Amino acid sequence: MNANPHKPIKGQCLCGAVKFSATLKSQDVHACHCSMCRSWAGGGFMGLDCDGPPAMESEASVGRYSASAWGERVFCKECGSSLFWQTKDGAHVSVSAGLVEVDDTAKLTLQYFIDEKPAFYAFEGDSKTMTGAEVFAAFGANEEGAST
Repeated sequence: MNANPHKPIKGQCLCGAVKFSATLKSQDVHACHCSMCRSWAGGGFMGLDCDGPPAMESEASVGRYSASAWGERVFCKECGSSLFWQTKDGAHVSVSAGLVEVDDTAKLTLQYFIDEKPAFYAFEGDSKTMTGAEVFAAFGANEEGAST
């Protein structure tokens, strides 16, 4: 499948209770290694940036967790799938890369919180990396209570 970044693509959680469409900004995959993402996703969170929040077919099984002063995690209340992460103002939305189809041109281009990545895993290829301090500076947030 060739996922055109300007055409909505469809995705769903593991059990199918949550179905959505999203418009990707690109097929660049980003990984976040912060402790919250690792707890939420069971490892580094792999996401694709969206143009706005995904359009949900139904909100009945959608759960939202206010993870910090500026970030919200969205998940399926039935199967627990990590759906997407977003800033509370909705300016930045990253859908879980495993829930949508992208083609073979998709690449890991950025790793957030590289200073929190545990030594027991590593991703192949070249990608830009940012420490936690660099992430907070780029998003204009402070580090106190502002983890992703």
